[in-house]
Amino acid sequence: MMDEALIEAFKAYREDEVPIGAVIVGPERTILSRAHNQKEKANNPCGHAEILAITEAAKKINNWRLIDCSIYVTLEPCPMCLSALVQSRIGNLFFGAYDAKGGALSLNYNFYKDRKLNHTFPVLGGLRHFECSKILSTFFREKRQSYNKF
Repeated sequence: MMDEALIEAFKAYREDEVPIGAVIVGPERTILSRAHNQKEKANNPCGHAEILAITEAAKKINNWRLIDCSIYVTLEPCPMCLSALVQSRIGNLFFGAYDAKGGALSLNYNFYKDRKLNHTFPVLGGLRHFECSKILSTFFREKRQSYNKF
């Protein structure tokens, strides 16, 4: 499923969005939703791939609880997205690249295992890390080069 999330990340890249993709699958491993970042296009600070995928999956199954679902995302979720995953009651989180500057887990915001909250879930990170981080580093390198032209 990380291949599918990477396809979404490349869509974001082509749209000049930060290239992050997410896919949510149901218990039968069928894809319920796909999304990529759309913060710039929509001028929406909540336009993260995870938030958009959660919203679409919940609509598709007509239930905000995604208990038996798994999300695959190309970058470690930020604190906002990790909180949304807790609220959605996601079953599992799988992610690609770690994000030392903005990733919730890397920053020790471990909401996903906080027993004071009403839901916890397993997390597995570092899947296809090289491929997931390469598209991000390429995107930001190109951005820096274009800024240096001015």
